[in-house]
Amino acid sequence: LLERSPDVTLGHRTMSQLSEETLALMRTAMKRIRPVGAYDKAHNDECIYSFDTPFSPSGLYVNMRTFNGVGEAYLKVDAEKEGADPVLYLHLREKRVPKQPTDEAKIGASETAPTRMAIGGEGGFKVDEDKYDIVKEQAIFLMPNRISVPLPCADIPELISEAARALISKTSVLAEEKAAAIAWEAHVAESKYARDLVQLPAHKQISPDSSTWVCEVSGMRENLWLNLSDGHIGSGRRHYDGSGGANGALDHYKETKKHFPPHGFPLVVKLGTITPHGADVYSYAEDEDTEVIDPKLAEHLSHWGINMMKMEKTEKSMNEMNIEANEKLELDTITEAGSDLEPISGAGFIGMRNLGNSCYMNSVMQVFFTLPEFAQLRESAPSLFGSAGSEPADDVLVQMAKLANGLLGARYAVGGDGADPSDFGDAGSVRPRMLKQLLGKGHPEFSSARQQDALEYYQHVLQVLQRAECAASARFAPTVPPSRIFGFTQELRISVDGMCAYQAAEAQWLSLPIPLEQAANAAEVAAYEERAKRQKLGDKEAGKEEEPVVPLVSFEACLSKSAAAEPLEVFRGMRGATRTTRFKTFPRTLVVHMQRYYQDTDWSAKKLSVRVPVPETLDLSALRGSGPQEGEPPIPEEAAAAAPAPAPAPAPTEPEEAIVMQLMSMGFSENGSKRAAIAVNNSSAESAMEWVFAHLEDPDFNDPLPEPGAAPAAEDNSEQVAMLTAMGFSAEQAGAALKATGTNVERAADWLFSHMDDMEAAVASVLNKDQAPAAGGAGATTAASKSPEDGSGVYELVGFVSHMGANTSCGHYVCHIKKEGKWTIFNDRKVALSKAPPLDLGYMYFFRSVGSS
Repeated sequence: LLERSPDVTLGHRTMSQLSEETLALMRTAMKRIRPVGAYDKAHNDECIYSFDTPFSPSGLYVNMRTFNGVGEAYLKVDAEKEGADPVLYLHLREKRVPKQPTDEAKIGASETAPTRMAIGGEGGFKVDEDKYDIVKEQAIFLMPNRISVPLPCADIPELISEAARALISKTSVLAEEKAAAIAWEAHVAESKYARDLVQLPAHKQISPDSSTWVCEVSGMRENLWLNLSDGHIGSGRRHYDGSGGANGALDHYKETKKHFPPHGFPLVVKLGTITPHGADVYSYAEDEDTEVIDPKLAEHLSHWGINMMKMEKTEKSMNEMNIEANEKLELDTITEAGSDLEPISGAGFIGMRNLGNSCYMNSVMQVFFTLPEFAQLRESAPSLFGSAGSEPADDVLVQMAKLANGLLGARYAVGGDGADPSDFGDAGSVRPRMLKQLLGKGHPEFSSARQQDALEYYQHVLQVLQRAECAASARFAPTVPPSRIFGFTQELRISVDGMCAYQAAEAQWLSLPIPLEQAANAAEVAAYEERAKRQKLGDKEAGKEEEPVVPLVSFEACLSKSAAAEPLEVFRGMRGATRTTRFKTFPRTLVVHMQRYYQDTDWSAKKLSVRVPVPETLDLSALRGSGPQEGEPPIPEEAAAAAPAPAPAPAPTEPEEAIVMQLMSMGFSENGSKRAAIAVNNSSAESAMEWVFAHLEDPDFNDPLPEPGAAPAAEDNSEQVAMLTAMGFSAEQAGAALKATGTNVERAADWLFSHMDDMEAAVASVLNKDQAPAAGGAGATTAASKSPEDGSGVYELVGFVSHMGANTSCGHYVCHIKKEGKWTIFNDRKVALSKAPPLDLGYMYFFRSVGSS
């Protein structure tokens, strides 16, 4: 058993023999408890209000009626919600004890090195649970009397003992979520092209001698891929940093598509990885574009003279290279590897543990909570906790306040009074499991253990938070709701034939293109690429391998590119129009997104290898829009009617994701982008953009899409109205939302939240009242576009999120934050003073308006 803390410290009375008085209290309390069932949710491994666990110095107390766990600091809060009767808790305390090295462990590290791209399990990356034994103790704890009865105890009523046993053995909600993450593995599926693969007549035989293999295009002799259909040997892909192959195999596949449409010859095998047990097989097909399994690989190789049973591996497989990359992720400029960084711990310098590819969440949240509007959640925590309903773990504001307490307080710092004394590797950090689970609930990506795009997560969190703020308006009334500090309005000026039109568009970030053609060192980059190409071909005069020369593009060039006039094919039926974008309002916090990632012509995700030095102070006042000018003739509205009507065609029910993402990257809302894609039958992003400009001022532009065949609003919708009014909306607002969305409650809620700041006009429009919104830019702004105030346009950089990896679906995120005039790096649980913050490699930059509190 663990050594118990002195009673005076815990404020407990430990009972070895139960008195009649104590038994009477227990009998009164046990009337309200029952054994936890298979379908009950139990939080028996973490406090719902803090990051205390059974491993914390004072352990965890689990309410035996609600099955919610609380730390000792929140016992009183939880017990008071139960009323005047005594309350029973199961007190759990645990301690990690390092395992003694086994004989197998002494054989060598190579025996236990990971062999699969997996977390946990045989052959996967080891998890902490493999390193420790866990020593446990339990007790029944009675509130408000603070009486502790160690278990087992024969004097306790059997119902209490039975309920305690069930709660001890119950798998918690968080553990179930963790099981999904810890079982993660890079899955390789069978290619749908493999079983019926076309193979041309064998015009050659491939030698088993690896020294004879050569790329038929570039002459390279490594990283070679054999096309299983026509026998072509080509080099692998060129990586974003210039390394890798020369794209020989991929370019050849594209040629085969021209001659053998529609799919060409997509399957290739990596020479050098072929063994009797298999080989690396890749599919270039657009609907796969990944590593695959070929169940007839031996037969397909035999066609080209390769006996699979006699082959030996001579090159690293993709799996081995992926594992190597995962083990060396931190050896990168962004993490400042190689620098002797000074660790730091304390209030505001608490790390966040990685929950399985959750670094995108950790980085965004760390920057959020350095902003005053998010930090105020810590001050609001007592009122939020006290007013929480029966499921605090499902309350977004409660869980955000919990994280605010964890990150901005010193309780979980190294040596803090809440730190786990036996958690040797992760001291000074918290594990935001409840919040991750809650924010990802119902989302196909953010509920998974896969890596995600930090920008998409940022947008998702703001949407969820905005809903929570509205629903909790009676409990939570900050000066400025945190979700609103990023919103601003863009002024879109369209000009054609000397006439102009002005529109307004909502935005929550500024997305900047990176013009590589304006690189300051373009000549040096071109010379390096030529040398690298000659080196790969074996040209001895090309010199030795060298560090890549990366393009250097100025931040000013990116701003200029964003502010330049863009051509529009058609606007209101007129051709030859151009559009310029300016700020109509400046937000309190400006998020700048650098467009480092893009979709190549083959739809594969690619990353620009480029450095963009971002200044720590920024003056955007010159980019403020000036609105309609005196004497400036407007583009007539009638011109829109002159545009040829599109041919009638059945509208698609689902928008094309690529079109939606391209429009969203330009600052338009998700709902508006979806409407545009469907309106143009998913034809192209350009057509969708034209539709956006023609319909940006429609009252329903930002509304959720109606469901196909949605029924008209029913007369009796009192139940749906009641559900919406319970979220803080009026009956009139609820009725309008239901009418606008075909009485679908979920979509009605989306409609209401998307009209938070123009609610009166939106409701009036739906109910056909006189106060319909005016046409024009002034009436086009919506919830996310309104900022608490219009700033000056002068900003200071407070933090930025950086990403390492070929695309946002893999790799690793870290963030750098400026605190007390010094830069700090937050790399999951690791926090240290930064010596060389990579200001030129960031993905998302957070600027604070000068003068904001």
